[in-house]
Parts: sequence; structure tokens; C-alpha cells
Amino acid sequence: MALFELVIFLLLVGAVLALWAERISVPYPALLAIGGALLALIPGTPPVTLDPRLALALFVAPVLLDAAFDASPRDLRSDLKAVTSLAVLAVGLTIIAVALIARHLVPGMSWPVAVTLGAIVAPPDASAATAVLRRLRPPHRMLVILQGESLFNDATALLVYRLAVAAAMGGVFHTSSIAALLLVTCGGGVLLGYVLARLYLWLIARVQDIPVNVLLQFLGTFAVWLLADRIGLSAILTVISYAMTLARRAPGRVDARRRISSYAVWDVVVFVLNVLAFVLIGLQLQMILTHRRASDWPTYLLCALAVCVTVVLVRFAWVMTYNTVARWRLRRAGPSRRPSRMPPTVGGGLVVSWCGMRGIVTLAAALALPDGAPGSAFPYRDLIILCAFCVVLTTLVLQGATLRPLMQWVGLEDDGSVEREIHLARAETARAALHALDGEQAVPAIETLRREYEARLRLGEAGQAATTSTLLREGATLGELQRLAVAAQRRRLVQLREAAVIGDDAFHAAEEEIDLIELTADERIRPEP
Repeated sequence: MALFELVIFLLLVGAVLALWAERISVPYPALLAIGGALLALIPGTPPVTLDPRLALALFVAPVLLDAAFDASPRDLRSDLKAVTSLAVLAVGLTIIAVALIARHLVPGMSWPVAVTLGAIVAPPDASAATAVLRRLRPPHRMLVILQGESLFNDATALLVYRLAVAAAMGGVFHTSSIAALLLVTCGGGVLLGYVLARLYLWLIARVQDIPVNVLLQFLGTFAVWLLADRIGLSAILTVISYAMTLARRAPGRVDARRRISSYAVWDVVVFVLNVLAFVLIGLQLQMILTHRRASDWPTYLLCALAVCVTVVLVRFAWVMTYNTVARWRLRRAGPSRRPSRMPPTVGGGLVVSWCGMRGIVTLAAALALPDGAPGSAFPYRDLIILCAFCVVLTTLVLQGATLRPLMQWVGLEDDGSVEREIHLARAETARAALHALDGEQAVPAIETLRREYEARLRLGEAGQAATTSTLLREGATLGELQRLAVAAQRRRLVQLREAAVIGDDAFHAAEEEIDLIELTADERIRPEP
């Protein structure tokens, strides 16, 4: 009962901290990290243990699906080199650097254990950075690169983590088998995610009940992760493939009521999982504080400080080197063939370098280390958890609090690419709605809708924010015509995305507007006259 009361209280504190973070323009995980640190200092809090195999599935799977669902394959393909350099090469360099530092400071630490530490602290969580950057409206390409990095660096780091943990616990790997293992786990994971997404859409096609629908979404997410993990595939890549397939195929099969409800629930769940992750890591730190000998602390604190400095410096060095080479190649190649794309700049490199904040994936990976009797516990588990939390706390608080001033000092501005695509989507979907109404009988309801969509067309072409008035005065006939127009708009919107005319950011923005229009025509929510 005491633990339940503590969790309820901490969720309330998390909500207050999130509101405060919004007012001071810092990522709310930064304040949660401070709260987790303070929790470790409170005497009398109950000890909590978590099944290591549960930690990654519980904390990473929903958060990863939420991020992958919004990713734009078109934009990721355009910046594939930059995303790959951060998600693979930068992560690999960080793992190596951290492992070398850890081995130097703690000579008794084996290489597999040191690599495990490096894999835990290597992947940045770009959601904290983009939460700040979106308010400042940076160039869209920067957001795409950071979001793409946050998706695929988890796969890189956790795959290394999986191999290193197995080796540290007594497993044996042959170098010749690693390539085959990567091919099977990664390729098989992508294929499995695609197949499971198609199967899920087929199964829920007739499920109209909103609570059941949302519940099935969560059950499906956890089932995908657990199945991939059980058969030895990359659970990260399986969930990413699953989410991206749903994002491409679900819009035509899910109505506005289910979509809007599920989005709201997912936002709350991601927030709750972040709060719980920092609560659990704080409780783990409390056990470390009480169980470690005083003679251990100089080494532990020095190692944690060195790891924090290493992850920041390695990212800065890699990003600025890549940025310098990219600018040099651009000067040699002459004017870009794609002038609409943001060219690499020193200021952009500085901002991306400073967006290396660690978050829930690092915490979950640390919590997932085996814990138990001295013979079965992971070597140096307490030290690794301490280092992981210090990295999360340092990067979230230091970088999260200073990212906004840095962005303002650099002076990067939004290139307007997403807004232009949103206006295009508004105009094209309005044309599709008008075309769908052309063959209908001339009644007052038709003229009302035509005036509405003609105004929407003009606003979309003028690049202004479109507004949707509530069309409820014409009765049931107007609702039926509205649904006909909405269906035409959805078909046109999907066509624009499939033709790569617009990206997923513009698609989701326009989809939300069409959802609101559809709700005004929904008989189930129409108020009584």
C-alpha cells in the first residue's frame, strides 16, 4: 500500500513538473531526472525490484512505437547519410570511448561489461530535444535528422547491449557468426514487424468499441516486442517496422473517433512511463547509496563523471567533424540542386551536437541488467546504474536547460517546408471534396458545404491557417454529405503522401483537421437540437 501511495504521489509531482517545464521551456524529463535524484535521498522509501526482462518491454516498446508512428520515410530517405552517421557511427564511437574510459578507471572490469556500459549510455533520446526545438521552429531537416537518429540509434545500441550482456554473463560469440546474427535479427525483425502490422489491421477491422480498440493497440505493441524477443530477433527494429507499417496503412481503416481517442491515450501513457522510469531509477540509486562501502565512492563518482564528459565530447567531435566535411564537399560541388534543403552550417552543427540528451532507453537498459544473488547478478551493476543515471541527469539538465538559449543565439529559422505542404494538402483535399459533391443534387446542404470547402481551398492556396466551422444546422442530410466529402479528402491526402508530395508531418497535421471535420458529421456525437 505504501508503494502504491508513493507512485500516485510521484505521478502527481510529475504532472506538476511537466507544467512547470512548459512554462520555463525545458524538457519535462529534465525535471523528472532531478526528482529521481532527490527521491534517492529520501529515507524510508520502500525498495522496489523490477524483472530485468520486463524493463525494456515495459518502458521502450510503447515509447518507440509512438515515435516511429510519426516518422516520415520520405524525409528519412532524404537525410539517410546524416541519420546513419549519428545512429550507427556516433553510437559506435561512443561505445568504444566509454568502454576504454571505464576499463582505465576500473581495471577489474571486463571488456564485455565495459561495452555494456557504453551501449547503455550511447543512444541519445531526441524526444527531449525535439520537445524544445518544436517550440522554436528550427529547420525541418534538423528535426528529421534528430528523430531518425532517436529511432535507429536504439537499435544499434541495444543490439550491442544484447551481445555484450550475454558475453559478460558467460556466453561465447564467434566473430564469424556476428554478421549472420545481425542479418537474421535485423532483417528478420523488419519482416516480422511488417507481417504483424498487416495481421493486426486485419484483426481489428471490425472493432468499433473505442476502449477495446485502444487496449488492443497496447496489447499488440507488447505482443510484437515479446514475440520478437522470444524468437531472437531485434525487438527494436520489429516495433519500428510494425509502427511505420501501421502509420502507412491505418489512416484509411480507422475513423476519426478511434484515432483521436488513441492519440490522447498514448500521450498520457508515454508521460506516465517516463515518470515511472525516473521513480524506479531513483529507488535503485537509494539501494546503491545504502549498500556500497565508503571506499567505493571515489572510484564510482570519478567513473560517472568521466563517462558523462566522454558522451558529450564524443558526440560534439563527431557531429562537428561530419558537419565540416559536409560543408567542404558542398563548397566543392557548387550550388545545391535542391535549394529548398537546409545546407549544413556551423550553427546547425552546434545545435545537433548539443541535442545528445539521454532518456528513458538508457534508464530502461540499466534497469534491465540481471540482478540477483552474487553469482547471477551482472558484474558492476551498481556502478553501471549510477553512471547511466548521472549521464541522463547531466545531459537532460545541462543540455536541456541551455538548448533554447543556444538555438536563439545561433539564429536558425524554420524553412517553412512543412507549412507549405500543409497548405498544399488543405487545398488539394478541398478540391477533392468539391469534386465529390459535384454529382450530388442541388439542395441547401450542398451549397453550404460547397461554400465551406471553397473557403478552405482559398485559404489553403493563400497559405493561411484554415478554420473548420461546425456544420450541424442542416440536419442529417448535411451529415451524410459531409461524410462523403471527408472520404474524398482522405483518399486525396493518402495519394499525396504516397506520391511523396507531402511528408508525414504535413500528413498528420492535415489528417487531424479532417478528423475534426468528420466528427461534426458523426451522428453518435451530434448534440440534440
